[in-house]
Amino acid sequence: MNPFSALRSATMGALLAVATLLGSPPSFAQTAYEAPLPAQINTDPDLCAHVACTEVLPAASSFSHRMGKPTYVEGYRDDAGQRKLVGYVFLSTDIVDIPAYSGKPVITLIGMDTDGIITGTKILRHSEPILLLGIPESVLTKFVNQYLGKFVGDKIEIGKARNEEGYIGLDAITGATVTVIAQNQVVMRSGVAIARQVGILKVEPRPAIRYSAIDERLSWEQLLKDGSVRRLTVKSEQLGMPRTAEPYVDMFFGHLNTPSVGKSILGESGYTSLMSRLKDNEHAIFIISNGYDSFKGSGFVRGGIYDRVQVSQDMDAYTFRDLDYLNLWGVQAPGAPSYRESAIFIIRDPGFAAAYPWSLVFLGNKLDRNTGHRDFVSFDSEYWVPAKYMEGGRPKVVKPDAPWVRVWKMRAVEIVLFSILLVGVAAVYAMRDRLTRLSTRKNKWPVDGFKYAAWLISIFFVGFYLLAQPSITQVLTWFHALLFQWKWELFLTDPFIFLFWIFIIVTVFVWGRGLFCGWLCPFGSLSELLYKVGAKLGLKRFQFMLPMKWHNRLKWVKYFVFFGLLAVSMLSMGLAEKLAEVEPFKTTFLVGLFSRSWPYTLFAAGLLGLSIFTERPFCKYLCPLGAALAMPSTFRWFGLKRKQECDSCKACAVGCGSLAIDDKGRIDHRECMLCLDCMVMYTDEHACPPLAQERKRRTKAGLALTPIGADGYYIPIKPVAAATPKA
Repeated sequence: MNPFSALRSATMGALLAVATLLGSPPSFAQTAYEAPLPAQINTDPDLCAHVACTEVLPAASSFSHRMGKPTYVEGYRDDAGQRKLVGYVFLSTDIVDIPAYSGKPVITLIGMDTDGIITGTKILRHSEPILLLGIPESVLTKFVNQYLGKFVGDKIEIGKARNEEGYIGLDAITGATVTVIAQNQVVMRSGVAIARQVGILKVEPRPAIRYSAIDERLSWEQLLKDGSVRRLTVKSEQLGMPRTAEPYVDMFFGHLNTPSVGKSILGESGYTSLMSRLKDNEHAIFIISNGYDSFKGSGFVRGGIYDRVQVSQDMDAYTFRDLDYLNLWGVQAPGAPSYRESAIFIIRDPGFAAAYPWSLVFLGNKLDRNTGHRDFVSFDSEYWVPAKYMEGGRPKVVKPDAPWVRVWKMRAVEIVLFSILLVGVAAVYAMRDRLTRLSTRKNKWPVDGFKYAAWLISIFFVGFYLLAQPSITQVLTWFHALLFQWKWELFLTDPFIFLFWIFIIVTVFVWGRGLFCGWLCPFGSLSELLYKVGAKLGLKRFQFMLPMKWHNRLKWVKYFVFFGLLAVSMLSMGLAEKLAEVEPFKTTFLVGLFSRSWPYTLFAAGLLGLSIFTERPFCKYLCPLGAALAMPSTFRWFGLKRKQECDSCKACAVGCGSLAIDDKGRIDHRECMLCLDCMVMYTDEHACPPLAQERKRRTKAGLALTPIGADGYYIPIKPVAAATPKA
């Protein structure tokens, strides 16, 4: 069979598999992926008119309207003609807005009985493509069902239980670490917030703040510098709206009970007047704001509640009604900025402790440009009264580790081993000149020994064990995060992918894409290893490379795939991530060839099968990630060496499996996998034609064979003049 015909047939089969795959996705009506939700679900007092509350609180037969802040509904059971309270139902996005890997929250309905035991959880909507096209959504349902029967006050985390520290472990979802860590926070933080509000969990009282004797008047610049005034800025693009020069809101805020702060902001008489109006354990904060929208919102008109700002402390949230509002007539601190609107809000809850950190929270609705759906989202900035204004300084506060920190600690050993791998491969490649000089065309083991070891470690440790296969979906996610809202925590939650991308970005600009693609990409390594094994098993006579003219045409396909995915992602990120199944990575490593439906398995297996007969077909012609990395490779700092004769000599090009050497001997580093075969030949005096000719000439002339210099030629022999004899 003609080699091109074989590739064409295999490629058409692969494309048919993709078409079948994309043409028959799961029924959206049966999944929660981007499931349409009623617009009133976040506002209608009758929450249970829109969601099946009995599914998460089976003991209840009737439900109240929304109550409290954050809101929940009470569930009742008829008991001998009387209504008996049996528990509570709440919507996660009424309480928290923690994003999962898609950057959007997993909207969850949660039920809890009067003892704080979780009675049910139901995923109403999520935007995690891996749970639509990769991992069955039933796996996420199984994960959240682990919370049933758990007490909301328990310490629950993803991973193994730590009984000695009182932590209960939950089984994670392989390949969806970020999603389950975010979901654990959603369930537990929502449950704790409602349990505290209804009295199931008691809030430990904290000592009241005691102010120091310092009483100074500060300028605006000084207030900002020492943290007495903090800033919270929300940009329009963070809410899914077009980028604007002016922020959506730009707020400055501070704690007015602190004498120096209150007197600096309000003046002596204003501060005295305010303090005379406050009762014991009441606290006042001020807000001034610029931006093209209001931080006060429209909720005040609807019911006397300011629905855009609140104060949070630990798991408690403090909201403001019309009676909690006072006018701020002006800011007395020298250098204060002008502002569009202002307010003084009073915190009247005795549970608030001014001596401890708290946060001002701006509540907004983020528009999904693709669907028109709006999700609850919050932005916050922490405030803590400066230590110098408190007697004895700030109290000691032990904050729990952020979820991403816990992941890094739990997997510290693997992270160290993975880091050693990355640094080791970079160090080996940095010594490439020494290794290639030790190698010959007939014995490439000084280079190949390291390279094959990197392949095996990449396939089995990085790919199958760590599940750390980089993907074009991460490029798209990062691109959108840069445009709209960047959150480091989202990317730090998967430490291996995070470290891998640092390695990729650095090495692409230093040496080009080839070090990752050719040495460490799990799928690329598996693909080329199959090609090498096929040759050893007697299939070499069936192996082929495309003619250069067809290679030069088909190599552009991967760029069209990349830019197509990027364009689609601007219209629908969900659709782009589904189309990104053109990458067989998820099927091969995250889910498994035998754990997916047949179109996915056929596509991935077809590419791997084709790899036995032609070297890296997916990497050369289809990989959108390779295309994304190839473009910056144009600006690499270091390239491979060439001789003058390379423009006419074809020796290196004949053996280049990447087909990266053109008919003029130039290396296209966007296609090169840095196999170093050409660099081995570069200093091989028997294989490199210019060197072989020079070797034969010198041998015939009886001249010495000098070492080969950095330019790839024998060091010239320079005659030394005979010394003049002394008289």
